[in-house]
Amino acid sequence: MYDLIIIGAGPGGLTAGIYAARSRCKALLIEKEMVGGQIAVSDVIENYPGFPSISGAGLMEQFEAHARGAGLEMRFSEAQDITLDGNVKVIKTPEGALRAKAVIVSTGAKPKRLGVPGEKEYTGKGVSYCATCDGPFFRGRSVMVVGGGDTAIKEAVYLAKLASKVYVVHRRDKFRAEKIHEEKAKAAGNIEFLTSRVLKEIKATDGLVSSAIVEDLKTSAIKDVAVEGVFVFVGINPTTDFVDVDKDEAGFIKTNHEMQTSVPGIYAVGDCRVTPLRQVSTAVGDGAFAAHAAGEYIENFKP
Repeated sequence: MYDLIIIGAGPGGLTAGIYAARSRCKALLIEKEMVGGQIAVSDVIENYPGFPSISGAGLMEQFEAHARGAGLEMRFSEAQDITLDGNVKVIKTPEGALRAKAVIVSTGAKPKRLGVPGEKEYTGKGVSYCATCDGPFFRGRSVMVVGGGDTAIKEAVYLAKLASKVYVVHRRDKFRAEKIHEEKAKAAGNIEFLTSRVLKEIKATDGLVSSAIVEDLKTSAIKDVAVEGVFVFVGINPTTDFVDVDKDEAGFIKTNHEMQTSVPGIYAVGDCRVTPLRQVSTAVGDGAFAAHAAGEYIENFKP
């Protein structure tokens, strides 16, 4: 039986693994897809302290090397379910059951995709799901934001400070965002609202986004809008179906300040939990808190 099993090798999970390994905790990190999670697909990261400019993959390679160097055991596997045997956590995987005193869930969340032609092909080449991460690369350029909720409008306001022009495409006449965000967007001066419209296709020149095809739902008119970036904010889906703890209506895990969930000994870090900011730096902080709290739980563990 392990002292700690960490599920997910994103920034939060790897940080927790580093702390656990350094404390000589018998820990295992399992990852279903790729080490680094969603951040690994970012072309460039410029807001992580100590690295003025580094690729997402490059930063996560350093996280992984640090974790392995500290002695963390890692393997590729999928957590399909977590059940309790007394206070022991039993993680079901395709290879069999794993048992641990404590568990840290670091499975992240994936952006909802539109599924339009060009979206997948040009992700990281003009298509983005994070204005904070990628907005600075479009300084002085024209970009498009797709969505009508709080996140879309807030990110449009942020992008308006960097880009020369921001188009906001929303399929309805009215936005779902709070009025205060809509007011800020209208006051920005360089945001154009394309309501009752949908994005149909993203086009590229020499492998980089160069325009977006938009359809007017009322007239069926098609317009080719010249933009160099397309930011999609139509929601995200947390990867939390396999764990039965308290969650919000969207499926994000609720935690306390120590990252503990409603089940003692199960913690959640990073994008999969309820949090106001989803960044590498905040996930790292989550991982440190969770590893510390889990360590205390393990010391006092009773089966």
